[in-house]
Amino acid sequence: MSTSTVNDEIITTAATEPGTGPVAGAAGTTTAPAGVADHTGGGAGSAASTQLATAAADGTPGGVTTADGPTPGGPGERAGAPASSAGASVRRVAGAIGRVSGRVLWSTGAIVLFLLLWEFGPGLFLDEATRVFLPPLHEVLAALGKLIESGQWQEHVLASLGRSVSGFAIAVGLGVPLGLLIAWYRGLDRFLNPLLEVFRNTAALALLPVFTLLLGIGEVSKISIVAYAAFFPVLLNTILGARSVDPLLIRAARTLGLGSGRLFLKVILPSAVPTIFTGVRMAGTASVLVLIAAEMVGAKAGFGYLITNAQSSFLIPDMYAGILTVAVLGFTVNYLLVALERHFSRWRLAESSR
Repeated sequence: MSTSTVNDEIITTAATEPGTGPVAGAAGTTTAPAGVADHTGGGAGSAASTQLATAAADGTPGGVTTADGPTPGGPGERAGAPASSAGASVRRVAGAIGRVSGRVLWSTGAIVLFLLLWEFGPGLFLDEATRVFLPPLHEVLAALGKLIESGQWQEHVLASLGRSVSGFAIAVGLGVPLGLLIAWYRGLDRFLNPLLEVFRNTAALALLPVFTLLLGIGEVSKISIVAYAAFFPVLLNTILGARSVDPLLIRAARTLGLGSGRLFLKVILPSAVPTIFTGVRMAGTASVLVLIAAEMVGAKAGFGYLITNAQSSFLIPDMYAGILTVAVLGFTVNYLLVALERHFSRWRLAESSR
């Protein structure tokens, strides 16, 4: 039998019998015997038919490689999908890190510029005689390190913090309850308001000699002047916060049957917390600033005493070290009070983010 006759029989069988032929499925696939050439479709047709038959036998959809590259669904595309997904994730993370870094740099840029000006400004813009009164930052930090090593810095920190915290606690403990009472009872407000306005407009440092004469130069006078300075910001903001509660909330609470006590605890006090904490933050700053001025008179420890003593002894770097510590202390107190305010006002933050 000639080769042409064998090829004709194979083609006839593939065309007539179901489930056979080079493009059939995995079951019943028939291929040409080895060594038999396909004279009907040429060499290219035979190669394509063989590839289709192999793909059908493996049950693999698509994946045929042509002159234009792999068809969709082929191995090249499936291998490239995880790589592109990982690349997109890396780009998203890098973008988020870049945005956060940019915000941090922008928010701290002014402080960094100020410190750089403090470090290099005296050498660039001041003459030798004036430079003594404004030493560069590294000299101030060196003096601060010596104070810490000698233990003097710790002594001054404990003295100043003890007085400041005591006066601040007294101011908050008296200002918040009294402010809520004044806001709740109008008659008490009319009775006390004139006296409170008189003392509110009297500077605390103007009364420092009075406190010193009446209470002496010891701890009591300094704690009292701090409490006086911190009392009025807390009191006035508490009154404002309690009076600025939405009347609709109060009417709704009364409609639901809340009594005066529960109305005060469940509605008025939570609504007044943000405004109260504004006064508390102002009181925290005032307690530090007024204390420094009070310690400059008749004190033997504290940063006010350190600053005045260093200035009179011509220890200029030590003086600036005390000033720098007071600035950092005030910033830290404000940061802690802001964090405390966010903790007690989480419901308001959640409501505003909706």
